[in-house]
Amino acid sequence: MKILIVEDEIDLLTSLIAFSEKENYHTDTAKTYSEASERISLYNYDCILLDINLPDGNGLQLLEHLKEINKSDGVIIISARHSLDDKIKGLNLGADDYLTKPFHFSELNARIQAVIRRKKFDAPNIVSFSDVTIDLNSHSVRVRENLINLTKKEFDILQHLVANKNRVVSKTSLAEYIWGDHVDNAASFDFLFVHLKNLKKKLKQSQASIEIKNIYGVGYQIIPL
Repeated sequence: MKILIVEDEIDLLTSLIAFSEKENYHTDTAKTYSEASERISLYNYDCILLDINLPDGNGLQLLEHLKEINKSDGVIIISARHSLDDKIKGLNLGADDYLTKPFHFSELNARIQAVIRRKKFDAPNIVSFSDVTIDLNSHSVRVRENLINLTKKEFDILQHLVANKNRVVSKTSLAEYIWGDHVDNAASFDFLFVHLKNLKKKLKQSQASIEIKNIYGVGYQIIPL
């Protein structure tokens, strides 16, 4: 699962990162409104943990931005504010839940899991592109009726490229999607190239009618043949 933590309080942010790593979530972070806005425009998240008070803006504005760009990422507002008006406004703007500081991480995790379950229930479990079908529940991929054997990383790369099929995905954003924020770029790029090479080979061997194109100096895009 991939989550975004939007929080400017360093001690809490550090604790939230440690919590998410313990729960094996892929984690991105943002300390400001502008950082968070850029993140949600570039990536899809299973859940966003959103503070309302940010140095350069209001977290509620990010909920409006999500609606404007037609994103359906799950959102849990985490705020020290006890105002009922803030809670109602946040939920009306599309937040899935509201948690007041301080809180127990066990409760936070239960709420994250509840949001993810609801989102998965509402979202389509089968994604098709050309003659390739991706089953998000079983993490399986078929070319026409034939199952192809992909590793978890290969599956994640394919799923992310198909989800962004109308745009070029940079190698940096693809590496960050697969490994999260806290990765060594040089090492992760080496691993990314290996996984991409193997994925391309498997798609070609299965005679899939799609191709992962290298867009020189920019990144990658998946296209139908």
